[in-house]
Amino acid sequence: MRRLVFITQSVDAEHPALAATIPKIRALAARVDELVVLAQSVRGDGLPDNVDLRVFGSAARAGRGLRFERELARALPAGAVVAHMIPLYVLLAAPLVRPRRIPLVLWYTHWNATWKLRAAERLATAVVTVDRRSFPLDSVKVRPIGHGIDVNEFACADRAAGDDVRALVLGRYSPAKGLPAILEAVGRVDGVTLEIHGAALSDLEREHRCDLQRFGYELGDAVPRAHLPELFARSDVLVNNMRAGAPDKVVYEAGAACLPVLASNPVFDELFAELPLSFERDDPASLAERLRWFASLSAEERAQIGRALRERVALRHSVETWADGVLAAVR
Repeated sequence: MRRLVFITQSVDAEHPALAATIPKIRALAARVDELVVLAQSVRGDGLPDNVDLRVFGSAARAGRGLRFERELARALPAGAVVAHMIPLYVLLAAPLVRPRRIPLVLWYTHWNATWKLRAAERLATAVVTVDRRSFPLDSVKVRPIGHGIDVNEFACADRAAGDDVRALVLGRYSPAKGLPAILEAVGRVDGVTLEIHGAALSDLEREHRCDLQRFGYELGDAVPRAHLPELFARSDVLVNNMRAGAPDKVVYEAGAACLPVLASNPVFDELFAELPLSFERDDPASLAERLRWFASLSAEERAQIGRALRERVALRHSVETWADGVLAAVR
């Protein structure tokens, strides 16, 4: 493909939630002659030479819309336009893109079925997502393509089975993450220490973080993406209690680092196949039982689980298979 347009919120290697978009941009750029990236904000560069970054951010909403239309019109014609996670981008792009019969693809993985998403599904030529269950609408346009993890960012670490299990929780301080159940479960199991890191990007998340202080754990701030491998290496297990629907990408990132994971989202059934890594969501007793089981494993048994997860992430959820899936949906 000569030119592909990719629309996203931010291109920023330091962003606490959106830095993982950059490996996706690199993977798409490796498969096309030119990749035009439209973003609301851009910080830094370091992208391939065939990536053309264009900013449509503005202090006023009307200004953003006008700049969006202007920059997209300048980027056309193109072989396809891909909107990353924001249904509104599809609504804004469709009047310019669809009359020219240019494929318009939405990448979306979330449980929130807003009216904008319903409208975007109708206007898009295809929808790509992690798993059919990670897109909240029933649509023949849906193509499951995995999560898009840069496996090369992470390496397996040697982890000795010490006296304590070092559990890790990583992600935004959102009520959707189910953190109270995790904190209560850890408090029920002797010999488990807990490290928590995350961002609070909204008033709701900041309020939730304050509420979590009643459990008495140290609540760490967001960790720069470059420090994730070090954080995974000093942990024994990642615990994730994200609500059903969108599978949390940190689970796949931990798996890529050979870090065992305990998670409640049923969407991980393929990743966890034949491995007893699931627990019932928001059930501290169920998670406590899984933590006791994990603590009983030897270092080699834990390492075998980690290696199996890495192999599965590399096979079905790598950034390479993701980019191939996007282009297949375009075609």
